[in-house]
Amino acid sequence: MNARPAQPSDAAAIAAIYNQGIEERIATFETRLRIPDDIQAWLGGRHPVVVVEDEGQIVAFAATSLYRPRECYAGIAEFSIYVARARRRKGYGRAAMDALCEAAERAGFWKLVSRVFPENAASRAMLKSLGFREVGVYRRHGKVDGRWRDAVIVEKLLGEGAA
Repeated sequence: MNARPAQPSDAAAIAAIYNQGIEERIATFETRLRIPDDIQAWLGGRHPVVVVEDEGQIVAFAATSLYRPRECYAGIAEFSIYVARARRRKGYGRAAMDALCEAAERAGFWKLVSRVFPENAASRAMLKSLGFREVGVYRRHGKVDGRWRDAVIVEKLLGEGAA
């Protein structure tokens, strides 16, 4: 298992893994499938994207994105993490999040935040074991396929934010 920064050549594999999560409706409010060009737009900026490889195949990724555009939030990033369906519950998500936390801190972020569906017990447990705390629950935060979904808010302080 090897975690590393994502490269442009990883875009198709990242899109395929992300699309599994979108199709399954277990980890995101997103419903539009992504193509490699969508993923390319994530790469090369301030926001880290990491992948985890096993035997030369990308099996997981984690990415940060803009939290809010106001300058006072410049040190906070949202994160997403996805593991290929056939590789879940084998430590790849943990490896991706470890690498992402390190990369985000190096990029100058002091906090990572996200939202997790309440029933996604595996993700919630993994995040808790990595030092994320559950801040609260957004009730009826969004709809997926016409059904209201709640979201558990998680955060982790990094670097000087954690001091």
